[in-house]
Amino acid sequence: MHITFRQLTVLEAVARNLSFTKAADELHLTQPAVSMQIKQIEESIGLPLFEQIGKKVYLTEAGHEMYNYCRSIQQQLEEAESVIENLKGVKQGKLTIAVASTANYFAPRILAAFNKEHESVKINLDVTNREGLLQHLENNDTDVVIMGRPPAEMELEAESFMENPLVLIAAPDHHLINKNKVSIHELQKETFILREEGSGTRTAIERFFLEQGAELATTVNMSSNEAIKQAVQAGLGLGIVSIHTLELELELHRLAIINAEGFPILRHWYIVYRKGKRLSPIATSFKDFVIHHAKELWKLPA
Repeated sequence: MHITFRQLTVLEAVARNLSFTKAADELHLTQPAVSMQIKQIEESIGLPLFEQIGKKVYLTEAGHEMYNYCRSIQQQLEEAESVIENLKGVKQGKLTIAVASTANYFAPRILAAFNKEHESVKINLDVTNREGLLQHLENNDTDVVIMGRPPAEMELEAESFMENPLVLIAAPDHHLINKNKVSIHELQKETFILREEGSGTRTAIERFFLEQGAELATTVNMSSNEAIKQAVQAGLGLGIVSIHTLELELELHRLAIINAEGFPILRHWYIVYRKGKRLSPIATSFKDFVIHHAKELWKLPA
């Protein structure tokens, strides 16, 4: 079997995306070039790696096996890179991070402060939803992930570094704003604008109301915090979001926080990576920086 590292990279991209077109775009190659590389690998091993049914691409049994080996080889190369970076120290290197979309309201401040101390470090940042974060952890293709509650079913190292209160928001002229303490019973009559099913925030909210023995009568689903805030500001209903997303709106009095029973819902932010992962010196330095300095870099709105 004669396969080059370049061919393994192409194979991994096609298998992960289950698309020759997406792999070509990702690798900045033409689709015929990607197809040729896959054909050469298939000729070398003597078995087909992919099959196309209709417009969909599927891995064959041999394709699944080769994909697993590709990922294993990539992880070993990353470990080798980590060892080399160890020899260089923590002043240079590459840092790959994925953060929850809500965490992106404070993550750039952390990165900017860290970068001032490590100017030669190249930083790659992916802002994504919970599903994307779980995929990163599954693929082990980032140094660390910043997210809410880590999944219990995965073997992970996770350390809490900052509280993440979820607050109840409304337009400033909403009838509940000036009430001293709004009951859960009163909230059940309201329309709620929430993140999509499966998001970390949505899961925490549903768990909270279930524990209170309450049920949300009417909900409108939105795919981003910005969409929720705009809808709440327009008077469409109430929202529940991380207080870290509200700095600008509270300062400009575009939104207000309702004083309600059981709120804020207290959660935490975690810095997470796969158990057994060998962090590079720069990744270790970043993890320690987040744990010790994140609170200093973010001041909660009054």
